[in-house]
Amino acid sequence: MSSDIVLPGQPIPLPRGPVPQLGGGIYSRDGTVRASLVGVPQYSGSTLEIKRTRPHPPAPNSVILGSVTRLSPLQATLSISVVDGVPLPPGEEFIGVIRVQDVRATEKDKVKIADCFRGGDVVRGLVLSLGDARSYYVTTARNDLGVIFATSEAGATMEPVSWQEMRCPKTGKIEKRKCAKPEGL
Repeated sequence: MSSDIVLPGQPIPLPRGPVPQLGGGIYSRDGTVRASLVGVPQYSGSTLEIKRTRPHPPAPNSVILGSVTRLSPLQATLSISVVDGVPLPPGEEFIGVIRVQDVRATEKDKVKIADCFRGGDVVRGLVLSLGDARSYYVTTARNDLGVIFATSEAGATMEPVSWQEMRCPKTGKIEKRKCAKPEGL
């Protein structure tokens, strides 16, 4: 078994041999074993099950996913929706702040927030600390952190072309972003 999180309805790959007993969080339909909960399939004796993973608030060193809700010259504000790979329940959200000095590890004095993020971008970040009473300080100053999903002005899903640029597949227009390291670059 891998340690990959599965989503409800997603097929669960089984090892060769007899089908295991199915426990909580798992069902079989049309001969395919599927998840009924978000979580990691695990064996408990001879029974395959998914235990409900409890979402937890962000803590220092938590990897988060959030969407950009506000921009100012000094910071980008995120609505955090996933903490350490576990989606938060609907209606529960945390606020993250990426300060200009936390966008990247080098040339911090040359960072312009508007060249790194746009409203609606989905960002992978790392929680640095609890900021003030309302928000967490988040950094994108590693190669694997930054924008992972963005929509262009033409409404298309953009493709990363470098660590600081994304291209619209419809128009070919390049827009600046602080990208998480794209696969293969």
